[in-house]
Amino acid sequence: MTDIMITDSILYVGADDKTIDLFESQYLVPNGISYNSYVIMDEKIAIMDSVDERAAAGWIRNLEKTLNGRTPDYLVISHMEPDHAGSIQVLAEKYPSIQFVGNMKTFQMIEQFFEFDLSDKKVVVKEGDTLSLGSHTLQFFMAPMVHWPEVMVEYEQSEKVLFSADGFGKFGALDTEENWACEARRYYFNIVGKYGAQVQALLKKAADLDISIICPLHGPILKENLEYYIGKYQIWSSYEPEDEGIVIAYASIHGNTKKAAEKLAEILEKKGAKKVVLTDLARDDMAEAVEDAFRYDKLVVAAATYDGGIFPCGEEFLMHLKSKNYQKRTIGFMENGSWAPMAGKLMKAICEPMKEITIAEPVVTIKSSMKADTIEAMEQLADALLN
Repeated sequence: MTDIMITDSILYVGADDKTIDLFESQYLVPNGISYNSYVIMDEKIAIMDSVDERAAAGWIRNLEKTLNGRTPDYLVISHMEPDHAGSIQVLAEKYPSIQFVGNMKTFQMIEQFFEFDLSDKKVVVKEGDTLSLGSHTLQFFMAPMVHWPEVMVEYEQSEKVLFSADGFGKFGALDTEENWACEARRYYFNIVGKYGAQVQALLKKAADLDISIICPLHGPILKENLEYYIGKYQIWSSYEPEDEGIVIAYASIHGNTKKAAEKLAEILEKKGAKKVVLTDLARDDMAEAVEDAFRYDKLVVAAATYDGGIFPCGEEFLMHLKSKNYQKRTIGFMENGSWAPMAGKLMKAICEPMKEITIAEPVVTIKSSMKADTIEAMEQLADALLN
């Protein structure tokens, strides 16, 4: 159990998971993940969310130690995704009298995941409702599609604590010392990124609250400089570029497209580009490539033609961007093809319908390997990106 005290009466009972290799079976988590759960100790006791079933045994031990013989009255369910709700049935069996607090959609989903009797155990809440625990009062705010339809957040009025569900979460176990923004950004854009408008709506609700502490369901508890974290979420959820820079993401088969991408980076740097980031889509972490594409204001995708289409990792990258609502950026393209280059045309077709996208011309065509005319076209593309 990670020894964390939120306040004198709000205690951490979650767990770090350092054995997991892929979060949601798709995101690399070399430093693990935390499943955060909290207990509010008062006349009535509320547990704030459960944990993934992977951590159920440790979570129950943490609860027993914290409760010290007392019986919890409520489990508040912010989010029904299994990494948070996976141990609900274990809790229900251990504490048969406990009541479950959620909204109407929460209880629809519980019945889909579990089989236990909820009769007379439901506390159904809606927007703005409150629940008194004694000296603590929870107020509930709905956050649909951040990033599931049943999500809600809770504000504890007396100690000014926001239980933010997946909001303000990050990859990495709690005992990992690393930059918050990097892994929070990778987490946000790959998991929540599609739902910027819904995050903006939640931020507007939060702006009316006097918040001293943010308790997310993944990652560290935030107690200081909250303006920094909220400011990042404002930028990310509005799809504005966070930094000035050019990401060159390449999908190369035999290395010639890679060489062209490296040459373009060299040209851009000589012309004064503030920041150039190279990423190998066949080998580097795809989620980090997506993160970088959202972080910076310009992107070049360089891909070989493959079976008349885009080399698969390049196409996968673009489809990730499309699914996460990529917008408000300038994009350039380089294609390679030994006999029938098609990647450039197909990449443009994917990106042109995106919102507020500027296509930088020309599309650079490489026929097998770089030649003088290729480099000349790359110089033109660099000028278009920088001007």
